[in-house]
Amino acid sequence: MSKSIPRIEAPAPVVSVSPVVLSAPGRGADLEVRVSAPVTGSGLPIIVFAHGHGSSSDGYLPLAHYWAARGFVVIQPTFLDSRTYSLGPEDPRSPLIWRFRVEDVTRVLDHLDVIEASVPGLAGRVDHSRIAAAGHSFGAQTTAMLLGARIRGPDGRLGEDLADPRLKVGVLLCAGGRGGDALSPLAREHFPYLNQVYAEMTTPTLVVAGDQDHSPLTVRGPEWFTDAYTLSPGPKSLLTLFGAEHMLGGISGNRVTETTDENPARVSAVQRLTWAYLHEAFYPGERAWAVACEELMASPTPLGRVESKTPPP
Repeated sequence: MSKSIPRIEAPAPVVSVSPVVLSAPGRGADLEVRVSAPVTGSGLPIIVFAHGHGSSSDGYLPLAHYWAARGFVVIQPTFLDSRTYSLGPEDPRSPLIWRFRVEDVTRVLDHLDVIEASVPGLAGRVDHSRIAAAGHSFGAQTTAMLLGARIRGPDGRLGEDLADPRLKVGVLLCAGGRGGDALSPLAREHFPYLNQVYAEMTTPTLVVAGDQDHSPLTVRGPEWFTDAYTLSPGPKSLLTLFGAEHMLGGISGNRVTETTDENPARVSAVQRLTWAYLHEAFYPGERAWAVACEELMASPTPLGRVESKTPPP
């Protein structure tokens, strides 16, 4: 397949199709996804994006559209915890909602041909060997599991390794940190699947955290959201955004009520830096990530800072 490398500062028009429906036996409902792609270019890499709790494939368009306009095919599943399903705590699927999420992403990866064929003009323009995964909040946990993180069970043993080798790189936005004594009583009682361990998450990943992200799920404060970086082996990078709360300025959409720190400049930084990280992962010769980091730090009032680590010798 021939590859035309997209220019860094030349966003293309985007086509978006929703819902694309995938059969999902045993799930209780078929899986619906949104697919967004540039109308030009070939050899396009893929981003599978996992939304936060309660959202859907209609959310996070500031990220999805930005990425698609700059050379990615963006696939957004709607998970069972979405408000569109109104799944109650009494539903037998609720205790394993985290596992259904992981299975949904795996189902997407298993049916890329079907998804590609659903978008007019996209067939033959997608590179199925270059796949990234990204997610926010609960979606970041979903993504982390597929990148190599694991859940520690009540007996202290690590759960199943659900890492998917088809994913070459990841972005974790506001990913919950380690479990155990870092969890609040609320989290230990109601969300036992937050007992995550990052020691085996070896896939290259950008972790994004806000230094004002105070969560009722942890007793550690905003630092908890950096654990996916500090407790996992390299290669990893950490983008810490100054003044950012859990929605990072409004990445789920403009004027969304759940955003408590609305800040268009912060959203713009998340857009550019996440795209640059993924772009450089697949087009290393263009130095998109290096350039974006230089621009961030060159500002007289930087919106954040970046640090990186490589694997231990």
